[in-house]
Amino acid sequence: MIFSCWWLGYPFLSMVCTHVPEGNIHPSVSSISKLLSTAALAPQICIVGSGPAGFYTAQHLLKHHQLAQVDIYEKLPVPFGLVRFGVAPDHPEVKNVINTFTQTARSDRCSFYGNVTIGKDVMVEELEQAYHAVVLSYGAEDNRILGIPGENLSGVYSARAFVGWYNGLPENRDLKPDLSSETAVVLGQGNVALDVARILLSPLDTLRKTDITEGSLAAIACSRVKRVWLVGRRGPLQVAFTIKELREMINLPGTRPLLDSADFTGLGDAIKDVPRPRKRLTELMVKSALETPGEREAGRWASATKEWGLKFRRSPLEVLPAADGKQARGVRLAVTRLEGSGESARAVPTREMEELECGLVLSSIGYQSLPLDPSVPFDPKLGIIPNSLGRVQGVPGLYCSGWVKRGPTGVIITTMSDSFDTAQSVLEDLQSGVLNLSDTKEGFKSLRSVLHSRVTPGVHPVTFSDWEKIDAAEVARGKLAGKPREKIVDLQEMLQLIGH
Repeated sequence: MIFSCWWLGYPFLSMVCTHVPEGNIHPSVSSISKLLSTAALAPQICIVGSGPAGFYTAQHLLKHHQLAQVDIYEKLPVPFGLVRFGVAPDHPEVKNVINTFTQTARSDRCSFYGNVTIGKDVMVEELEQAYHAVVLSYGAEDNRILGIPGENLSGVYSARAFVGWYNGLPENRDLKPDLSSETAVVLGQGNVALDVARILLSPLDTLRKTDITEGSLAAIACSRVKRVWLVGRRGPLQVAFTIKELREMINLPGTRPLLDSADFTGLGDAIKDVPRPRKRLTELMVKSALETPGEREAGRWASATKEWGLKFRRSPLEVLPAADGKQARGVRLAVTRLEGSGESARAVPTREMEELECGLVLSSIGYQSLPLDPSVPFDPKLGIIPNSLGRVQGVPGLYCSGWVKRGPTGVIITTMSDSFDTAQSVLEDLQSGVLNLSDTKEGFKSLRSVLHSRVTPGVHPVTFSDWEKIDAAEVARGKLAGKPREKIVDLQEMLQLIGH
């Protein structure tokens, strides 16, 4: 199944693939699988992180090693990472991959341990002592900062926090974004940027049928936001969003697009030789900006009460404070010019500037991974763990997959592929003897006493069956409200529900 959607945008959630034929992965997988399935000892493998990278890594290992025991650790009591907390509420089809991950978690050779923070409750070195292999798949849990004056004013939020707020990420439950301004500015032109714009402008009747949280739905119901500008440093040929998300915005009920024809004039020749996805995307923008809309579309746009637009070749210089010095009142932008062409074009600020009035600023310029543990190498400039095919440099037995391996880019098929590659590296190291199975490892069993001594008194690891109780409660609450689920956003409430 293919769904063209986020990520990062949903930088990693644009394609869902539940099965890849064995012959399409690695030519050596079948032979390795047969060899390893006869091994006398079961390798104990630990994965840190229960998002797509973690689950795809686990899926490949379990499929191709018949004795492997895989434990997945997650700091939250609930699994699935950005599939649960990043995918927009109105994109339920993208979340279908959870069904595949659930099948993996229910394997009798796979265990889930939520509510355990690696680097705090258990150190990576302790995992290495308990497991034959440790795979770090914990993603990118921070956001890139703008690094401009006024970034910390009231009314300025990261898109990551805003998405977490309406998707029920516990750490963002108390965000309380100020939606009292008629104009919002989103800095960035990726799928996440379009997601937050769409959520801000969507009809309430649409949102009520999704799994958006009760609190954020109530806040959006009182929102005064009528206009959203999406600002990018480069031009139309460099936007990071995909055609599905753009089409959703163009067709969003009750809204009309604000596209400057000057931005799109003459682009026809420039896209003749570009890849088909970029060509189709640009053609849709050109059509919306330059062609006379059909009667039905013209009528819908004429009656629209909300609007959104794209501003190109603009780079943020400063978030401007209101008279009280505390609240944002606008953004000062540098007009840029492009050097080079295509994907590699670079935005260079000119001396020309302009101001864009707004009371809400959302920064959507990317996610970023953080170091997990002092014992794990980390490249702060690239925001990744230095690795070769998923093998962490200089640390035998330690691996990484997903965004912490390659950076927060690509769609879910990219995450799936590189997670399979990392899992394949583990399988090859098992075959070659780099990972010594004669050294007995007990996995989670050997960590029980460590967890008991360090985890907050009265709090214990959450199992997958515990999660299924939380899941059932959320679905039951959602049914009462006519929604797919009503997410529980309070960690203590989750734990109390399962008797922890």
